[in-house]
Amino acid sequence: MAIMPRINPPQPDISRERSVSSSTIVFRRILALLLCLLTAGIVSAQEEEAAPVSPIDDSIREFEVSLAASAIRVDGILDEDAWKDATVIDLPVEWFPGDNAAPPVETECLVTYSKSTLYVGFRAFDPKPNEIRAHLMDRDAIRTFIQDDHVGVMIDTFNDERRAFQFRVNPLSVQVDASFDDFAGTEDFAWDAIWSSRARITDEGYIVEMAIPLNQLRFPRGQEVQTWGFEAFRNYPRADRHRITSRYTDRNKECTLCMQNKVTGFQGLSPGLNLEVNPTATGIMTEARDGFPDGDFQTEREEEELGLDIRWGLTNNLALNATYNPDFSQVEADTAQLDVNTRFALFFPEQRPFFLEGANIFDTPINAVFTRTVADPNYGIKLTGKEGKNAIGVFFTEDDQNNTLIPFNQGSAFAFSDDKVDTAVLRYRRDVGQRSAIGVLYTGRESKDYHNRVAGLDGVLRIDTSNSIRFQWLRSDTLYQPDISAALGIPFESFEGDALNVSYLHISRNWIANLQHESFDENFRADTGFVPRIDTDSTTLRLDRRKWGTRETWYRRLTFGFNGEYNENGDGIVTEEGARVRVAVDGPLQSFVQLSHEVKDEFFAGTTYDLGITELQFQVKPKGGLVALGVFRVGDAIDFTNGQAADETFINPGIDIRLGDHINWLLDYQVQTLDVAGGELFEAQLAQSTFLYQFNTRSFVRAIFQYTDVTRDPDLHFRPVNDRTKDLFTQLLFSYRLNARTVLFTGYTDNRFGLDRGPLNISLTQEDRTFFLKVGYAFLF
Repeated sequence: MAIMPRINPPQPDISRERSVSSSTIVFRRILALLLCLLTAGIVSAQEEEAAPVSPIDDSIREFEVSLAASAIRVDGILDEDAWKDATVIDLPVEWFPGDNAAPPVETECLVTYSKSTLYVGFRAFDPKPNEIRAHLMDRDAIRTFIQDDHVGVMIDTFNDERRAFQFRVNPLSVQVDASFDDFAGTEDFAWDAIWSSRARITDEGYIVEMAIPLNQLRFPRGQEVQTWGFEAFRNYPRADRHRITSRYTDRNKECTLCMQNKVTGFQGLSPGLNLEVNPTATGIMTEARDGFPDGDFQTEREEEELGLDIRWGLTNNLALNATYNPDFSQVEADTAQLDVNTRFALFFPEQRPFFLEGANIFDTPINAVFTRTVADPNYGIKLTGKEGKNAIGVFFTEDDQNNTLIPFNQGSAFAFSDDKVDTAVLRYRRDVGQRSAIGVLYTGRESKDYHNRVAGLDGVLRIDTSNSIRFQWLRSDTLYQPDISAALGIPFESFEGDALNVSYLHISRNWIANLQHESFDENFRADTGFVPRIDTDSTTLRLDRRKWGTRETWYRRLTFGFNGEYNENGDGIVTEEGARVRVAVDGPLQSFVQLSHEVKDEFFAGTTYDLGITELQFQVKPKGGLVALGVFRVGDAIDFTNGQAADETFINPGIDIRLGDHINWLLDYQVQTLDVAGGELFEAQLAQSTFLYQFNTRSFVRAIFQYTDVTRDPDLHFRPVNDRTKDLFTQLLFSYRLNARTVLFTGYTDNRFGLDRGPLNISLTQEDRTFFLKVGYAFLF
């Protein structure tokens, strides 16, 4: 067992602390309050916007569909008899930047179905087809996809206004699919379905044709006529990103699916056997130096393994997933983050397909389920779905590694063990009333001389369409292995702890308000989740006043915001207390600019520091193939390594360049400097480059480079440190996808490291290299 701390602060040297007078603190708090009041006053002084004139009213529109009159070939040509008789759904409104205004272009959506397939067609008219923005990219590359023209549908198959499926296509047939959770208001683009689409640019705009097999959806059982929630939408990016839809959008409503159109007439639907079998073959060879930096490369790992993934739709609503001997590690590289002068563990999102299936079922206010805690599973079994008002999610895994996040109030650490660990998660949620729900959650991790079990209750109460209350209570029971207990100085026996989250949310046309209280006592642990800090009792407030513009005003939306925070530990010590004011502008050229200033007191290692921080964020899309963005931050900070006051400068510009239809190049650069009383403590630089050439909608080649360079002044550190460290990660990848789960990946990665420490100087030298190949084929039955 090994324990790696995130922080290990020394006892503070009082002589080096920054002097903080009570008058300074009072002045800054008054300044923050005045800025908040001034902001509110400026906005309140504005006259309320006149009610917009809309081509349609706010009633729910209803449409009726019928069986396809003929067979349909998905070729981007809507010439079959089935399309002539299909139901036509118009897209009469633009909801941004216009507020239910007449859109600048016309769009038709056509809907029909067979007993096994849902068919959707679009005619997206454009008076200037040569200005259509369309590029080739990998499926679900949402960051670049939303910069293109595209059309899509959102389908609530249960018509319960809680969850929906989303399908989008651009004019070059690139696909994006997602699941949408109306409770959280989030889109999960990691969800994948196997479906067909073709698009074609014409003299009048472009045409899209989709065929979505019903075995990729979930819907109520039975032969009676079904009604589904349905929205057709279009993205029309020019100087503005015009967002056009088939429904009226009420900005006074927090919910999204409650405003959808209703499409009825679906009857006699059959998902078929709905069985998918996906065998995989993986080959990996890793070589590492036998003695760094001068040793020769020796084979460290050489494996050829077979795996198997199975997905079976037990019913229209319940899906069983199983995976045996998966290898997830070599395909997707995490976006690098600067990990210098950080107190708590960094969060990296899940990317592995098995864990992403039905992942939104496990989402709760407290992040108690974080599947990246399962590091190297031998097998996994998962059941997810919904029957009537009841949603359920269950999964079990056996893992060869036990990786544990050890949280504290002042920092976090990691513990690693080669002991096998079994993980079990059970989630149940029941719909209550029209849009509320209540649920229970259990997570358990079991290993030799170790366990962590968490159970609790959560719920969402939607008072009306603008106001809701969310809550979650959890209780944990934990036993660490003896070596961890000894290292942490805690008893060699199990201990229990509680966590609570309660929040109120209001969203209306002009106001957003969120009041949240959250507490974690010092004995709470959620080892299957991501809770990097405990022993806290915090209250936060967010208040936003929004003013909406039009296509004619210099702004599209103005936001004046205030955030307040108060946090104390179990001993009653105030660990954070402060306020933040911000002004944000959404403007022309799809631009966004936000300026904020924060003042707060932060407690660390026995000292309370008085901090003032100013930050600027921006993003602009001056043309179809270019996006520029950045974050700039200056102000007071804390040197967590040495426990002293500091001044921080952080600069993070980035650019996304698309050249022609095939090339996408992302560049990101970060530099962080920390200055203390004696001079510059460190300068950390992180440069990332992702170059992608997309051959067609199925295949691409990608090169990723991530370079980190950290220079430190050893004389300003209280403990020995390296003068300079350098890291370079490189990945080359070729990908071919026949569909979402029939894939071929082959590639190469390596890591290089350099070091300066006094007279010792190691130039950037290759440490290891890995070659990998993975093939998977999805058989559908």
